[in-house]
Amino acid sequence: MAKKPKTDEEGAPGEAPPQGGKKKLIMIVGGVVMLAALGGGGWFFFLKKPSPEQIAAAEQAKNAKKPVSFVEMKDMMIGISGGAQSERQPIIKIKVVLETADAKVSDEIKPLLPRVEDAFQVFMRELRPSDLEGSAGMYRLKEELLRRVNVTVFPAKIDAVLFKELLVQ
Repeated sequence: MAKKPKTDEEGAPGEAPPQGGKKKLIMIVGGVVMLAALGGGGWFFFLKKPSPEQIAAAEQAKNAKKPVSFVEMKDMMIGISGGAQSERQPIIKIKVVLETADAKVSDEIKPLLPRVEDAFQVFMRELRPSDLEGSAGMYRLKEELLRRVNVTVFPAKIDAVLFKELLVQ
């Protein structure tokens, strides 16, 4: 079998074929440029410190207080379970204020206050004086009243139940 003579595309006989040096150089330069662009972008987004104006604006937004609205409920006196057979039934006297994030929400829930009072009274009639002892008892009462009021006034949302007065006799 005879060897074919090399043509101009393959190079002259005895010469090495071209290595594609221009292509390699373009790929290397393109890679370096891309790495530099990625590094600059990373520095800009992650390491650049915010300007004083940006810091001041962020602090103002964080310190700006949202206006809240309060709905005061009427005083309630509720007879609770006595636990053991006692001579007299314990009574809770309570004044509650509901905190909302917006005045519109407070206007929405005012017509529903009789339902809220009913939900409170039904729940608190089953309490015993031992359920209200200590700060943990008060916290549990507050959380349960908040859950019940939010169920009652749904789709409106109450943010907090605040006690103005709570007396257990």
